[in-house]
Amino acid sequence: MGTSTVRAATGPRAVLLLSLSCAALLALCALSMAYGALDVPLRQVWDTLLGDAPNSRVDNVIWSVRLPRTALALATGAALGLSGALMQALTRNPLADPGILGVSAGAAFAVVLSVGVLGIGSVYGYIWFAFAGAMAASVLVYFLGGVGRSGSTPVKLALSGVAVTSVLFSLTSAIALTDPDALNRYRFWSAGSLANQDTEVLLRVLPFLAVGAVLALLCAPSLNSLALGDDVAKSLGLRLGAVRIQGVVAVTLLTGGAVAVIGPVVFVGLVVPHIARVLAQYAGLGPDHRWLLPLSAVLAPCLLLAADVTGRLIDRPIEIQAGVLVAFIGGPFFIALVRRRRLAEL
Repeated sequence: MGTSTVRAATGPRAVLLLSLSCAALLALCALSMAYGALDVPLRQVWDTLLGDAPNSRVDNVIWSVRLPRTALALATGAALGLSGALMQALTRNPLADPGILGVSAGAAFAVVLSVGVLGIGSVYGYIWFAFAGAMAASVLVYFLGGVGRSGSTPVKLALSGVAVTSVLFSLTSAIALTDPDALNRYRFWSAGSLANQDTEVLLRVLPFLAVGAVLALLCAPSLNSLALGDDVAKSLGLRLGAVRIQGVVAVTLLTGGAVAVIGPVVFVGLVVPHIARVLAQYAGLGPDHRWLLPLSAVLAPCLLLAADVTGRLIDRPIEIQAGVLVAFIGGPFFIALVRRRRLAEL
C-alpha cells in the first residue's frame, strides 16, 4: 500500500475522531453553561445566548459568569494539552508535562514575585513574568536532568522537575504569605481555578495562546521526523536546533499564558496526550503528530471542563476547584507511567 493510499485511508478516520471529540467538547460546554450553584435548563441557555433570556438573573449568570468561565477553560485547556503533547514529542519523554517538569511552577513563582515584590496587579503586566519564569524553570530542569554519565532520561527529567517544582512552590508560598495581595491571588492559582475571571482577562491572554498554538501546530511534521531519532531526523534534513527552539517558545507562550490566568494546573498536559495516542491507535492513525496535536488541543479542555463542572456539583453551593480534581485523576496516572518506565533507568 503506497503512501497516498495510507493517507486516503487514515484521513476520514482522523476527521471522524476529531469530529467526535469536538462533539464531546460542545456537550461539555453546554453542561458548563447550564450547571452550577444555579441550574439553568439547556433551552434557557440557548435562548439567553440568542438574546431572549427569561429573566435578568439568568442573563447575568450566563453572560457574566458561565460564558467567560467556559471560554477560559477552552483556551487554557487547549494550551495545556498542546504544550504537554509538544513537550513529550520534543523530549521523547512520556512523562513530560508542563506541571511535572517545573514549567508551571516557574510561571507561578514569577507571577507571585511580580505581584508581591513589584506590586504589579494586572494580568497584562505580570504575564511577561510568567513567560520568563516558565522559560527559566524549563532550562533549569533540562540542565539538571542531563547531569551525569547516562545523560538525560525520562525518569531523571521527571525527578528533576519534581525537585525544581518543590523548591519553586516553597519560595512562592513564602512570598505569598508575607503579602496579602499576592496571597489572595495565590489561593486561586495553587488550586487551579477557573472562577472569578472575566472576558477582558481572556482577551488579553488570548493573543499569546494563539501564537503559541500556531507555533506548536507548525512543528507537527518535524515532530514526526524527530520521533525517529536525532540521526535519522538530521539525515532527512531537519534542523534540530530550530525545531527545538520553536517548540520551547511555543511551550513557554502556552504554559505561561495559561498559568498566568488559571494557575499551575498539573497533569492536564500529561494525561491528555496519552489518551489522544490511545484513541488514535484505535482509529488506526498511528503516532502522527499532525493529528495528535489537534486532538490533544480538543481533549484537554474536555478534561478541564469535566473537572470544573464536577467540582461545581459535588458539594453545592461550595465549589471544588478544577485543578484539584484534575490532580486527583492525574496522580495515579503519573504513578502508573513511572512504574511502566521502570526506575532501573536511573
